[in-house]
Amino acid sequence: MIFEDLFPLGYGAGSLGTVLTGEAATRHVAIYLGAGGNVFDTAHVYACWTPGGVGASERELGRVLKQLGVLESAFIVTKGGHPAFGMEYPRPKHFLAPEVIQQDITESIERLGVERIPLYLLHRDDGKTPVGEILEPLQDPRLGAIGVSNWSVERITEANTVARERGWRGFATNQIQGSLATPTWATTDDPTTRALTQAELDFGLPLMFYSATAGGYFAGKTSKPYDTPKNAARRERAEQLAEKYGATPTQIALAWLRSLPIPTLPLFGTTQEAHLKEVLGAAALTLTAEDAEWLVAYP
Repeated sequence: MIFEDLFPLGYGAGSLGTVLTGEAATRHVAIYLGAGGNVFDTAHVYACWTPGGVGASERELGRVLKQLGVLESAFIVTKGGHPAFGMEYPRPKHFLAPEVIQQDITESIERLGVERIPLYLLHRDDGKTPVGEILEPLQDPRLGAIGVSNWSVERITEANTVARERGWRGFATNQIQGSLATPTWATTDDPTTRALTQAELDFGLPLMFYSATAGGYFAGKTSKPYDTPKNAARRERAEQLAEKYGATPTQIALAWLRSLPIPTLPLFGTTQEAHLKEVLGAAALTLTAEDAEWLVAYP
């Protein structure tokens, strides 16, 4: 199984190399490792939102893990196949062309300083490139398992059918937005980003969740994408359960994701040590089935 023997919470490395650098980055990652953590999520596109930041996350993650002596044993997840993102990340229109995917793989390997990537994901889908063309470069022996991010159940099904027919590796996981709070944009028909729905749960493919803490919503932050009566009710119930379990509402929200009926691995991203330690406290927290159901039983 894709998540077997992995720590139940993944370290989102998007801030490494920009916000967190040098010894501050090393200390931050060391705290996660000290709690038993071993899953690190990054991407070819990170951190293009910062001038000169493209590739910074992968490079800094590789440096830190090497310094800490765990570069070869860490379960690194990185992603390629992303469309253009502003002036900092120009991309060809056909960003899922085999030669583009192959270049992304090679560049990520060089930045990370590894010989092999344990889990490689395609960051986006264009909805039109034939899945056979997409899958072929992903059979690269430098990759371990392969998966996708923000892909529809229909396209994953199509790809895995072709993979079986050709004797290739298929997609083992999908990384999507997932949290106890449902974002308002989840109801839109945007083909490049996807949030958790019943369709993914019914499909059963193991899921990785980004934005798992809903941008601090369960810590009391105001966030427009989550400002709905349903989410407010869930936050109130998370606060009640936090008292029962001797936890925080954020920890309850993360535990709920882990209670879902399929294999899941929530990711978190933070630059604050106090928040990091709070999140890590959710690793050992298990909700009863009744409490997990009550959290989302909105009247």
